[in-house]
Amino acid sequence: MRNILAFLLIAALPSAPSLAEDAADPRAAIAELVPGLTVDDVRPSEVNGLYEVAIGSQIVYVTADRRYLVKGDLIDLATNESLTEARRSGLRLDEIGELSDDQMVIFGPADAPHTITVFTDVDCTYCRKLHREIKQINDEGIRVRYVFYPRFGPGSDSWATAVSVWCSADRQAALTAAKNGDEIKAASCPNPVAEHYALGNKIGVRGTPAILMEDGELLPGYVPAKELAKYL
Repeated sequence: MRNILAFLLIAALPSAPSLAEDAADPRAAIAELVPGLTVDDVRPSEVNGLYEVAIGSQIVYVTADRRYLVKGDLIDLATNESLTEARRSGLRLDEIGELSDDQMVIFGPADAPHTITVFTDVDCTYCRKLHREIKQINDEGIRVRYVFYPRFGPGSDSWATAVSVWCSADRQAALTAAKNGDEIKAASCPNPVAEHYALGNKIGVRGTPAILMEDGELLPGYVPAKELAKYL
């Protein structure tokens, strides 16, 4: 994932030409600041002369002359709404939309009134606590789509267990067993664990469980079933 710090260092280079030299397309000039950044990642913000730059679901702002970078939320004081968080939420939904249901482990019927997506680590204490309430969550009309986010990354025991769960004949039963601390038979097969992990990093997952709500808000940590229902 492209790094905000790298962006800051590159943006600070005095050799970057001013927008006066690239006035035809300011977005293209700003996009040149980061290798791999496209014009589509840059757009005018609600503030005149300030451009929004999206890096995954991270957002920063750059002045039109490419001299100053603003890192933080843009708040509409008339509505007390974070325009930045609204944009992040939309970007998260775009990213999770790249995964299909057959690339997740799902608990609950397809016609449930609500659906949440949970980034989970099979060994995480609060992930296990959340999963112990999976029936209650489903009974509240909430379908749970699990994606794997082994916190210690590739090569960790949690990563290997996630792969074994995916490669089990019954993924739901295997995931429940893993979260109960039961030993899962080691298995290997084509799996989406690396894709899940990369996606979690891209949308800003920093710990587990991380619950992606229907509107794109990312809730960090365990939330009881009744509270989830109230929130939705």
